[in-house]
Amino acid sequence: MKTRFSYFSKSEYALWSVSALTIVLSFWAFDRHNYLTLLASLVGVTSLIFSAKGNPFGQLLMVIFSLLYGIISYTFAYYGEMITYLGMTMPMAIFALIAWLRNPYNGNKAEVKVNTLSHREAALMWALTALVTLAFYYVLAAFHTANLLPSTLSVTTSFLAVYLTFRRSPYFALAYAANDVVLIVLWTLASMADTRYLSVVVCFAAFLFNDLYGFISWQKMKRRQQ
Repeated sequence: MKTRFSYFSKSEYALWSVSALTIVLSFWAFDRHNYLTLLASLVGVTSLIFSAKGNPFGQLLMVIFSLLYGIISYTFAYYGEMITYLGMTMPMAIFALIAWLRNPYNGNKAEVKVNTLSHREAALMWALTALVTLAFYYVLAAFHTANLLPSTLSVTTSFLAVYLTFRRSPYFALAYAANDVVLIVLWTLASMADTRYLSVVVCFAAFLFNDLYGFISWQKMKRRQQ
């Protein structure tokens, strides 16, 4: 039991606790009805603390979060978010889970082996990102998606994040942090029409701090593994 509790550092326990408490308080302050939003937020922030440790369990939780978040996005006609998370983030999280399980560090299933992208693969990634962004812009426009431009930018950052996660690059956390910023803007706009969505804004603000910590953690993990 002592070994299990020492898996996370005191600072990691503090980060998760403050994030979860902030999410719960914002839910009671602005929503109090949509418990699906609360559940999704708590699952999401928990997935991030595990992912920051390179633990595949974080990707399993991300699959669950993507499903819940897709449903929430549908309620405000953020079809871009719904399509992105259900059609891209969730399947890629499944692939990432498999990739992380197949690439443990020194046989430790609780820590993935950090990978470095070659210059050729990085160029391919950016080319794919441009194609995905262009394609989704027209798809989202056809669905009359609310706040089209930031919704399209969310697709861009989401694709970068899921690709880098699948390829086990530390920069996946920075891509998710960029996505968090876009989502904060999106849900702030949504909250102008319905204040209940302020709890979602707080959720992604908490995600932002966790993703930034995740990048720092993976950089340390990379140096240690090397």
